Amino acid sequence: MEAGPRDTEHDAPDTQHEAGSLSPDGPDELAVTPEVEVELRPARRLRIWQLAPIVTLAAMGSLMFAFPLAFEFGDGGAVVAMLGLLISCCAAGWGMMAARRVGHTWPGLPARGSGERPDWRVIVLYVAVCAALVALAVWRVARLRS
Repeated sequence: MEAGPRDTEHDAPDTQHEAGSLSPDGPDELAVTPEVEVELRPARRLRIWQLAPIVTLAAMGSLMFAFPLAFEFGDGGAVVAMLGLLISCCAAGWGMMAARRVGHTWPGLPARGSGERPDWRVIVLYVAVCAALVALAVWRVARLRS
């Protein structure tokens, strides 16, 4: 038995189907209008005034980190490199917080407020990558000091 509206014309004998009425398998194809789905709220995006300071800080910090390590600028090179690393990490954190505010999430993690639990393997992967990057940075600065 099917659930839905009944086609009384179909049940009655000797009735003819009119244009626009229900046929045994649904409405006529000519009478169907295409549905248009419209989002009422605009998409939340990071604006240029949010991105510009983050990109500027990240570029400045990465240059401060890279140049002393690449060209070994005397005794102060390690300090400048660590300061550059700190500024780069601050810019990354600022960028993550701005992205979270507009609703973006890390790949593999559920959206904020969805009620889903994050997969522990994805979290372990992110922690391992961050630990490896920190270990490489500390190892490079320690080599620079010796």
